[in-house]
Amino acid sequence: MTEPAQTFTPNWVSPPGETIADLLDDRQWTLAELAARTGFTVQHVNELITGRAPITAETAAGLDRVLGGTVEFWLAREARYRAALESGESGVI
Repeated sequence: MTEPAQTFTPNWVSPPGETIADLLDDRQWTLAELAARTGFTVQHVNELITGRAPITAETAAGLDRVLGGTVEFWLAREARYRAALESGESGVI
């Protein structure tokens, strides 16, 4: 008898900037390198990572092109994070 497959459903949400920072770390890129590759300013990249700037459709397209994922992935990450902040969800890290 086989057991049903389990899916991971976290009860927390993290800022999309953590994903960006992790990808930069994996590639050993600086904020300036990401800025140059995307055409964003270093300040904007910093604000994305810290969660002070939202990921817009234009930003998502740049991240998709340079870091991978899809526009939909980046926008969904952003929407979930902002919704959790607005609702006061306790699992926001």
